Amino acid sequence: MDWFSDFFRSISENYGHFFSWSDVVATLSDPVSWGIIGSLVLLEGLLSADNALVLAVMVKHLPKEQQRKALFYGILGAYLFRFLAIGLGTFLIGFWEVKALGALYLFYIAYKGLFKGGGEEGETKNKGTSFWRTVLLVELMDIAFSIDSVVAAFGLSNQVWVLFLGGILGVLMMRGVAQVFLKLIARFPELEQSAFLLIALIAGKMLAGAFGYEMPHVIFFTVLIAVFVGTILYSSAKRKKEENRKA
Repeated sequence: MDWFSDFFRSISENYGHFFSWSDVVATLSDPVSWGIIGSLVLLEGLLSADNALVLAVMVKHLPKEQQRKALFYGILGAYLFRFLAIGLGTFLIGFWEVKALGALYLFYIAYKGLFKGGGEEGETKNKGTSFWRTVLLVELMDIAFSIDSVVAAFGLSNQVWVLFLGGILGVLMMRGVAQVFLKLIARFPELEQSAFLLIALIAGKMLAGAFGYEMPHVIFFTVLIAVFVGTILYSSAKRKKEENRKA
């Protein structure tokens, strides 16, 4: 039963970080932490902008006031899921087998997004559903949308407040400025695929970590910025070339 008590002690310690003021201060004062949080927010925005529209379709049959309430309850559910997943995940991610499985899952997500069109969501219909059933469906959809980003987050950090802040801001990003990211993707379509390239990079980082090699943060951030900026430049040049051809 020693492993059982060790498990619960580790879990309680992990959740204890949520209520540690020193951990909050350490996170907020560390530039590297903010770099990781910014990376998580960027990925969430690029990968989940269309998800916000799916949720909007799910609640549009409700009166306006109930629409706002349903989406608000959905946000609370997304935060609760992240709270539970991060507390448990920071314990599990300590095992190299879990890291390896997480990396393989992210490689699968990247492969599906790049070659199978897996990033596209099907049409969601939810007509005539009651308010509380709609809330439940929104909660379930939020959790489904969160799984990929939560797994990817563990490829970048195992710090509780880094992961949680990245998740909180990511959800707000998805709901609040989804139109901005949709317009950005519409202007630079290749950005959606570049997000899956970054998922593959995170998967490689996680897999390397499973075998004892930790990619320096400066290398990861350099590659991330290079991919993002390079994609925009490539997309702009491609669009300009097409416009010149038509002219």
